[in-house]
Amino acid sequence: MQKSLEKEFIIYCNKQNLDVNSKQIKLIKKIEEYFKLNFKSFISKILSKKNYKRGFYLYGDVGVGKTMILDFFFNFVKGKKLKLHFNEFMLNFHDFAHQSKAKNNDNKINKFVKKLKSKAKLIYFDEFQVTNIVDAMILGKLFDEIFKEDLKIIVTSNTKIENLYKDGLQRDQFKPFIKIMQKQSFEHELNIDDDYRKSKNNKIQRYYSPLNQENNFKINKLFRVMTKNKVLKEKILNVKGRKLYLKNFYDGIVRLTFKEVCDKNLGSEDYIKLVRNCNFIVMENVPVFNDLNANQQQRFITFLDIVYDQNIPMAISAEQKIDKLSSSRLLEKPFKRTISRLYELTSKKLS
Repeated sequence: MQKSLEKEFIIYCNKQNLDVNSKQIKLIKKIEEYFKLNFKSFISKILSKKNYKRGFYLYGDVGVGKTMILDFFFNFVKGKKLKLHFNEFMLNFHDFAHQSKAKNNDNKINKFVKKLKSKAKLIYFDEFQVTNIVDAMILGKLFDEIFKEDLKIIVTSNTKIENLYKDGLQRDQFKPFIKIMQKQSFEHELNIDDDYRKSKNNKIQRYYSPLNQENNFKINKLFRVMTKNKVLKEKILNVKGRKLYLKNFYDGIVRLTFKEVCDKNLGSEDYIKLVRNCNFIVMENVPVFNDLNANQQQRFITFLDIVYDQNIPMAISAEQKIDKLSSSRLLEKPFKRTISRLYELTSKKLS
């Protein structure tokens, strides 16, 4: 007989040496309700038609454990499923739409969703955020079709549904998506005072600051140890005709400078390709962020999101200490998430 989700979660947390609190247990009970409705009995769906919702939308501040809890649930669910970075998902859609022979957007969306359904019954989006007007305009029709096909969606985000794409261009055209998500989703806030990524279990080990000779020596030593008995071989990646050159590449271990990654006109597609070829990433010379380098900071945020999504450990050298990292005014909120994730990525155990 299968244990309850709550019991499985407590066992999981004990194995991971993670504290469990009442707010997490309350959330797990909500998720179990969602699970029973969507993945258990067909009869329960019939009896609960009014409350039958295919989505679970979890929001809250950075570092409260949203990703940890939905990762646990995602692994708990059996069957076909996909975990996707939202940027990757939209890139896949735009590529499909571009190559499709369907004459209009509605047909393209229908075919894309049917293809998606053949691969998964559950789709998980971690850190859902909408910043691109092109994506914002299409999401209503896209998710309407996803729910019509009875696909299940679980989502983490830093903001409640009604505040997505807030102050974005032509937001009125985005509002149908908000209504669909609110109608189709259990929406729950996880509000915990402490950032679990900064706990004693996540002692910073590979974040070197400030940029000086001593810390340069330390990161050089780490890189020598990591690449011992590995062969240096330049890696050339092709991204839709563009070439990315990884000069310091040792069988999955790569050493990059901030300028190489964030000063160039690179985007999600490039970063996804880069990260999927790596099992350890060293990034050096992260600068002080301000309004003058906001574009580079946005690329850094995107890159770190993808690294985190792919669960790749890192070493970082930076001008400022991790708890003193500054930000451009425009990116202060999303950068809190990046700082929180830096704690975890630079303390993640190495295999």
